[in-house]
Amino acid sequence: MRCPFYNNLWDNYWRQYRISAETAVQIALQRVPGQVLRVEVDTEDGLLVYEVYIRTTSGIIYEVTINANTGEILDVDRQND
Repeated sequence: MRCPFYNNLWDNYWRQYRISAETAVQIALQRVPGQVLRVEVDTEDGLLVYEVYIRTTSGIIYEVTINANTGEILDVDRQND
């Protein structure tokens, strides 16, 4: 069982030191305009990231990986059908 103090401390850290999902979506849409299909939070190499999946007007789906702490775009990957 985790200590309630620890949980509150982690929750406060999480909210204070990362960009919001909405901000991540806006950053991703600046790089790949289209319709957002979903947003996921994940870790890559120990780094917290947002993975934003976007369908372009031509139907191509891209995954835009964004550093959840800085908002930097780390990768743009075209998804295979």
